Amino acid sequence: MNQINLKAMAKINLGLDVVRRREDGYHDLRMVMQTVHLYDRIRLSATKAQGVRLKTNLGYLPSDRSNHAWQAAQMLIDEFGIEEGVFIDLQKHIPVAAGLAGGSSDAAAVLVGMNRLFGLGLTMGELRERGVKIGADVPYCILRGTALAEGIGDVLTPLADIPDCSIIVAKPDVRVSTKYVYTHLQLDAQTRHPDIDAQVEAIRAGDLQKMCSCCGNVLESVTETAYPKITALKKTMKEGGALASMMSGSGPSVFGIFEDRKAAQTVYEQLRSRESGTMVYLTRPFCPSSNPDTEEA
Repeated sequence: MNQINLKAMAKINLGLDVVRRREDGYHDLRMVMQTVHLYDRIRLSATKAQGVRLKTNLGYLPSDRSNHAWQAAQMLIDEFGIEEGVFIDLQKHIPVAAGLAGGSSDAAAVLVGMNRLFGLGLTMGELRERGVKIGADVPYCILRGTALAEGIGDVLTPLADIPDCSIIVAKPDVRVSTKYVYTHLQLDAQTRHPDIDAQVEAIRAGDLQKMCSCCGNVLESVTETAYPKITALKKTMKEGGALASMMSGSGPSVFGIFEDRKAAQTVYEQLRSRESGTMVYLTRPFCPSSNPDTEEA
């Protein structure tokens, strides 16, 4: 094998709670994560020339060591003394800096692909141990599906697949600094924390409506204040029939979960026609149990 094709899939946060601020500057989190069928395409090719070369379809993306995909490949080359090089062709479709873990998912896909391409023999657990060195979301992006994430996001408990549904993801034309959001987050007696435990139980019971009623993201208190567009997108989705609509990660992407596919299609078309500058996608959950090997395209 000298080439492999992969899908690097986006994630949304069905629930996101910040438990406390740690002394090391990070935050302890409790999140319910969900992979969706919105993905970048990655082709890895073994080369005779040593080192990592990376090409993307977006001219403004870095193609050097500041790119997570580049870092993932170089990490394994260094650790295992791989004498060959690798060429990474990255076709970006997940919006950048959107709260959808696009960069982390690219790194995860490259770790999985390098493991296969060069026959390194690493387990998924061993890949996740390496992935956290690149970013807190990378281990989850290797696992994929539905999961409870704790710690900085790297302590993972797989959950049952959520019931089938339609999901709209909308990324407005604004840039959000994750550092700004966490710096300005106030954790006090007035903070409204989502009920993560109840959401996990609803997922285990296969109860989509209950799961949606438990959706919440404490970071919205910061990001929505700075960017009213997020509130407007949530309102449009809820008025259109979404069981739940909220921000993913630190934003600015907003998603809505629909039980009624026709209602989702109507809202999708409405947003596409009315929201200039907003990137809008109609997708569905990714369920590993029914897609056991879809990391290869």
